[in-house]
Amino acid sequence: MEAAAITVWTFVAEAPIPAGLEEILVAGEQPIAAFKTFRDSAIFTTKRLIVRDAQGITGKKIELYSLPYTSVNMWSSENAGTLDFNAELELWTRAGHIKIKVGKAIDIRRLDRLIAEVVLAAH
Repeated sequence: MEAAAITVWTFVAEAPIPAGLEEILVAGEQPIAAFKTFRDSAIFTTKRLIVRDAQGITGKKIELYSLPYTSVNMWSSENAGTLDFNAELELWTRAGHIKIKVGKAIDIRRLDRLIAEVVLAAH
């Protein structure tokens, strides 16, 4: 039986860490990696995953999702098959189930290793 995801994000490609991130980071928190999403970006830091979602026609309205690694209970990764467009990464958290579709330009095993490093360090 498959659980319905509370949210689905799509990571298109790895990207430079966006400027201006310092204003939302806490003391001692450092950005590690960033990925382009359809409208904005997802940033892995030493403490959490931050997903920026530009909204509206102009994209000036920004919604931020913040997922502390300490809330991740389990994760899974699935590489893209021959006919698949995306690989998938799934996170089971205290808030619920999160699905991340991963574009072919991203190495899913590198992303899986990144999740392992940050989640296991947080627990």
